[in-house]
Amino acid sequence: MKKIESTEWKVEGMTCATCANTVTRYLQKNGLLDVFVDFTSGEVRFKGAIDKIVPSLKSGIEDLGYHVRDETKNKEENKLFSSLEAKFYFSLIFTIPLWVPMFFSITILHNFYFQLLLATPVYLLGAWYFGKSAIGSLKINSPNMNVLIFIGSSSAFFYSIAQGLLLNNFHNLFFETSSSIITLVLLGNFIEQKAVEQTRSSILALITLQPLTAKLINFFGNEKFEVVTEIQTNKIKKGDHLLVNTGDKIAADGIIVWGGGDTDESMLTGESIPIERKLNEPVIGGSTLVSGSIKIIVSSTGKESILNQIIALVKNAQSQKPKLQKLADRITGWFVPAVLITAVIAFFINYLVLTNGITQSIMNSIAVLVIACPCAMGLATPTAVMVGLGRSARKGILIKGSDTLETLATIKQIVFDKTGTLTTGKFTVKELKIIDGDIDEIKSAIVGLEKFSSHPIAQSLVKELKNITPKSFNSVEEEKGEGISGTDEFGNFYSIGSSLIQKINSIDNHHNIYIYKNNQLIAWIDLRDDIKEGAIELINFLKNKGIKTIMLSGDKEERCAAVAKTLNIDEYISEQNPEDKLAFIRNCISQTPTAMVGDGINDAPALAQSNLGISLSNASQVAIDSAQIILLKGNLNNLIEAFTIGKITLQTIKQNLFWAFFYNVAAIPIAAMGFLTPTIAALSMAFSDVIVVGNSLRLRTRKITLK
Repeated sequence: MKKIESTEWKVEGMTCATCANTVTRYLQKNGLLDVFVDFTSGEVRFKGAIDKIVPSLKSGIEDLGYHVRDETKNKEENKLFSSLEAKFYFSLIFTIPLWVPMFFSITILHNFYFQLLLATPVYLLGAWYFGKSAIGSLKINSPNMNVLIFIGSSSAFFYSIAQGLLLNNFHNLFFETSSSIITLVLLGNFIEQKAVEQTRSSILALITLQPLTAKLINFFGNEKFEVVTEIQTNKIKKGDHLLVNTGDKIAADGIIVWGGGDTDESMLTGESIPIERKLNEPVIGGSTLVSGSIKIIVSSTGKESILNQIIALVKNAQSQKPKLQKLADRITGWFVPAVLITAVIAFFINYLVLTNGITQSIMNSIAVLVIACPCAMGLATPTAVMVGLGRSARKGILIKGSDTLETLATIKQIVFDKTGTLTTGKFTVKELKIIDGDIDEIKSAIVGLEKFSSHPIAQSLVKELKNITPKSFNSVEEEKGEGISGTDEFGNFYSIGSSLIQKINSIDNHHNIYIYKNNQLIAWIDLRDDIKEGAIELINFLKNKGIKTIMLSGDKEERCAAVAKTLNIDEYISEQNPEDKLAFIRNCISQTPTAMVGDGINDAPALAQSNLGISLSNASQVAIDSAQIILLKGNLNNLIEAFTIGKITLQTIKQNLFWAFFYNVAAIPIAAMGFLTPTIAALSMAFSDVIVVGNSLRLRTRKITLK
């Protein structure tokens, strides 16, 4: 049997967080891993399914009252009552006449059979919509919110029928209660769904960045025969040539092969200022060409594109649950059974102890069932997380995993790499000293070796010596934190790096780079590197927050000391190789929660080992993969925003959970004592969810003070 690596479905009919929890528990009980269910978008993802059981999984979800959409069909036909809005308006039409007798004395509206005629369509809709899900959840021993709604509305409906048909009592009728519960809960679900959709606006905004069409260039390279045709973006292939004019969205990642212009990458990087892009420079799919005209060769499409990787990263972050949410999920798991028991106890207390009569006792129990709201607890964390992560993404801060927000709030010290992190990493040659050999040959060797390295110093040297023809090497090897070496076509062995690679010569330890030929020192280089913009402000911000700052670098003692003094860093450690950095971080995290900020290959082990790894967008890919937070603009000021957004997101989660718990703790006893009718209870329950979502939405516009 073939095991499917990952499965993605679109599931329709989920209206709230408890629906998502029901589907989640069903899939988990069937042995599936990494289950993610988002009721707002209908997305369901999981791993570990065997192709043979997929049909049964779909049938199981259908039995729970939901529908797995067939993605092979273009669009399914609209069915009656397919939307929450349609269900609500249908039930409202029949419920309004049942409310009128509470205010006006109209004989026909008090008639038992007339009320039964009005209430029956609403009840049947509710029984089909809430009842199917309720019964399905009971089958998997995971009762959801719909169990309470179904029992409450059914109790009022059949109690009224029994009063009229069996007891000929036409005064204690509660058809309006049954219909009101269904109608008002549908209203609450509808409003909740619309509100929660707004929390996903950042993902939707990123998705809409992808244009629908692109200008494909056929016969590129000969302008006389070039033909431009419009194609769908999903048909673009790697290696295609595209034409992009002023105002067009760039349809795919690519390299400019003709022309130049300014691109707006603000939605991807948070950088509001257009960026100049020239020949042979990369452009990002989803960005906009605000001026100029370019032709590009497509370098990546689909899931490999930068835009889709960002979307996937944010989605994956939103799918992970922080500890607070896991606690809320556990409570929600036993919440419904607890409410059912409470409703039974309330009935007996009202009937036997308070002698309220059977009618009032039943109504009080129904009110307990209806006002209880595990939905609010289920929504408390994910809505805040979606808004917080979305706001971070719009600011150019990508956060891997919602639990990162909690970790961020616990950090007590931050360890920084120096080169490329606190300093610009854009080195200029201050002095090149030739000890032995020809200067042109040495420069050629430098370029020939350093072009194979992604280290900031290597990239800066290649850029500064761009007019030098690189020497050809038969083999090249880079050792993290040490340097790079290679053998040329004549058998000469060259090595370039810091003084840490000295193994033969005993020389001073005050220069940045040493060049060896056949193990003999032939030159050294001194470099100049400036403090990065925003570094001083970041260090001051962290110190004001009581967070200790440490600089951990492989650079020389005197240069590290100078940078540490300029930035007023609490502590610095110099001349560290990757193993030293890793050992230092291990020691740090054993004592206090520690974050690591780095950008190079040699920082990757330390980033992965720290409690929280933070990387810059211009970092090496391995550093980005090892980090939990990526600053897309490479601007250290973004880290201030990350800390602030993380803090207020966590505050919002705690506020939401407090409201959800407080609401249920206060509302259930009030309902049990008869101070709330079932209709008012249904209205209160519906809008408790909206309050939680509304508080989360405040994160979208809440002012951030960077101090």
